[in-house]
Amino acid sequence: MALATRTDRKPSPPRTFWGSTIGKKTVMAVSGLIMLGYLVAHVLGNLKVFFGPGEFNGYAHWLRTLGEPLLHYEWVLWGVRLLLVAAVVAHAVSAYQLSRRDIKARPDRYVHRRKRASYATRTMRWGGIIVALFIVWHLLDLTTLTVNEHAQPGHPYENVVATFSTWYGNVIYIVAMLAVGLHIRHGFWSAAQTLGVGNAARDRALKTVAGGLALVLTAGFIAVPVGVMTGVVN
Repeated sequence: MALATRTDRKPSPPRTFWGSTIGKKTVMAVSGLIMLGYLVAHVLGNLKVFFGPGEFNGYAHWLRTLGEPLLHYEWVLWGVRLLLVAAVVAHAVSAYQLSRRDIKARPDRYVHRRKRASYATRTMRWGGIIVALFIVWHLLDLTTLTVNEHAQPGHPYENVVATFSTWYGNVIYIVAMLAVGLHIRHGFWSAAQTLGVGNAARDRALKTVAGGLALVLTAGFIAVPVGVMTGVVN
């Protein structure tokens, strides 16, 4: 007579939204779009440097007084900064955890080595690291003015000129903006797929929009150091 067997194995708890792969991809997509929106606004503000110190410094002052008199000085600006910090952290954590999950799911070795993605896709991780390091540098350079040797508090136009009057300031900025462009090119399309906007019919159009957006933003950001180097901005 066969005895009934039982198991003490407990059913695994249901996975939360954050714990699921789709949840992490969604967080990554939304946080990426928040940062993309900021980049669009930021490049438009940066290009005001071509209209002279009065226009650029006036724009910088407006950012700090936005919301007055209802809100205090710099409250809106700090709110934007905190939102961006949260977006960057969420984006980085979800990207890292998805990467680790992807590595664990792979077989030990591929039988044949072959290119599995575009150049932008294969450099997303390194590009993300470059951009993260640049954010730290950028804050120390033009926000806290720690590494900007000729910085003048309260003179944003002059500080931009001082930053891009050094070879290392230009190299750091241009390399980082190229990495941002590659990140946007793949990330925008990937976010659209995750959020259900993309499909087979729209795939080519989305890739075209992603490439165009990356090109315009990269060119817009790089135009500022080039303007200083050529003497157009001085």
